[in-house]
Amino acid sequence: MMVHWLSPRFGQPDLGRPVSPLPRKGEYVTDLNKAVDGFAIQKFMKDFDESGAEWLIFTIGQNRGTYASPNKTLDVLCGPGHTSKRDLVLELAQAVKARGKRFIAYLPCEIHGNETLHQCLGWTATPNTDQAIFQENYLKVIREWAVRFGKNLDGWWFDGCYPERESFKNQYMQWDKWYEASRAGNPDVVVTFNDGSFLVGFTKPVRPEHDYLSGEALVLIDGKIRMTSKPDGPLYMPAQAYVENTRCLNHALLPIDGYWAHGTVPYPDWANVPFKFELSKKQDKMAPPVYSDEELIKFVTDFTKVGGAVTLNVNIFQEGYLGQESLNQLKKVKKALHQ
Repeated sequence: MMVHWLSPRFGQPDLGRPVSPLPRKGEYVTDLNKAVDGFAIQKFMKDFDESGAEWLIFTIGQNRGTYASPNKTLDVLCGPGHTSKRDLVLELAQAVKARGKRFIAYLPCEIHGNETLHQCLGWTATPNTDQAIFQENYLKVIREWAVRFGKNLDGWWFDGCYPERESFKNQYMQWDKWYEASRAGNPDVVVTFNDGSFLVGFTKPVRPEHDYLSGEALVLIDGKIRMTSKPDGPLYMPAQAYVENTRCLNHALLPIDGYWAHGTVPYPDWANVPFKFELSKKQDKMAPPVYSDEELIKFVTDFTKVGGAVTLNVNIFQEGYLGQESLNQLKKVKKALHQ
């Protein structure tokens, strides 16, 4: 399971389009510490247990300038207020590990869309630069989290390693330094970097030594992944556990009940989704699953029977609750896989 639990934006309320995760009731909490403190970890772990998931991918932060885990290095570089006092991420990792399951942390590998951190971390938007200063600073931040999480951390899912982005082309990545920082607290941590993967027509990892394919997907057709966002994109299902000529495990990451965790944001027009998707008009109700139980079960069964791995992304409320209809569907997938 993956959830995109995103903390409030740094220094300003979330304005404009509705954003996720909204609360089940009451007003959206714009204060970082209040939002993190309000996450009901016992309820979330109850939902996690019922889902049957074997691992959790959870967002430390994305492009909002705030993170759900303290980090002294980031405080020194960028000043206070970007990180929470409560270490929600470590609490979740410990709870997952206590169940004998795996915990994977999500972070972007860049801050292209996060202007609040550009200057203090040394990011530059100048085309064809190597971002060496930024990488040095950012990897110090990542290292601190990796060391503190230690053996509670099993993996990283780094987003935003897009080959077309001039300001941070993946050929400028200092890979050995990323691996070293990521594994500073646990040498057995698995790592992947997301270049868009299936969504942009890629079936291979950014680098052959990556441990598992990032596997970003958006649409299923007849139980197979539709490659690219085009309505007539080819359909894909792996034939083996590992990507050919690599040590990289085939992996798919698919949202099942909305556009990633954005329960209040519709699928964009460019996605060309083949299903009808309507946002719930009730604040305390998530949008329902977009696939039938039969199609989702077929997809997960076919992908995993060759040895591949599947992560299903599920919408989440600000308080840490999952949508009940999505949870019910996950239970059906669990039952089908264990028959």
